[in-house]
Amino acid sequence: MMGGGYVLAYSSSDYDAAMGVVAGFGAVTWLICMAIAVAQIVGLWKVFTKAGEPGWAAIIPYYNYYILSKIAMDKAIIGLLLCVFVFPIGWIIISVELAKAFGKGMGFAAGLIFLAPIFLLMLGFGDAQYQGPQYKN
Repeated sequence: MMGGGYVLAYSSSDYDAAMGVVAGFGAVTWLICMAIAVAQIVGLWKVFTKAGEPGWAAIIPYYNYYILSKIAMDKAIIGLLLCVFVFPIGWIIISVELAKAFGKGMGFAAGLIFLAPIFLLMLGFGDAQYQGPQYKN
């Protein structure tokens, strides 16, 4: 036999199996995303109640950033504007100030920046006490 060419033929069962794998990955991804979202909401809820704010504010988009900014910086509108228009920079500033407001250092702030759901849960359920905004003009 000259050339030794290969012919690739797929049956519909191969296609169905591949689509099943893709659907499985999609379902697992969805479950992971939902778990992260629930962890973020629960953590924010506890942080808000520790700081004397209503916990239900954690589930209202944009209002939760307003309350978070109020807790962290006492400059709620500035934090809200930062989060809405320049989210990465705003989140970094609010995370640093939130860590300070609960008496935590820069290591904890880095955790809030990169692993927010986990560190919000640690802040909400941990022994950290809310000390008020440490933000200085």
